[in-house]
Amino acid sequence: QVQLVESGGGLVQAGGSLRLSCVVSGGTFSKYYMGWFRQDPGKDREFVATINLDGLTTYYPGSGKGRFTISRDNAKNTVSLLMDGLKPEDTGVYYCAAGRRMDFTSGVDYWGQGTQVTVSS
Repeated sequence: QVQLVESGGGLVQAGGSLRLSCVVSGGTFSKYYMGWFRQDPGKDREFVATINLDGLTTYYPGSGKGRFTISRDNAKNTVSLLMDGLKPEDTGVYYCAAGRRMDFTSGVDYWGQGTQVTVSS
């Protein structure tokens, strides 16, 4: 059974930084495209960042472009999201995701449990 466990969320002031981490166990990490999604209460999950299998290609479809950096360490089964220049609108629950396509158009195979990020103004 594949499990994803996030950590690193918390409360930060606007303009600050946070690094989220997600450790994957129970599967072959290097076979999965990895991504991060954010969910605000009452809204759908928003696609924040994604990274390909070898970590050399990344994509930021949302407002995090230019401020967020996704990375992965296949030796440690870990994917991270470094968030700089945080804004109050970045507040939400951040979910780690594993899938079979970098754009996740075929869906998400596995979700983490989520970690809360709160950015105060």
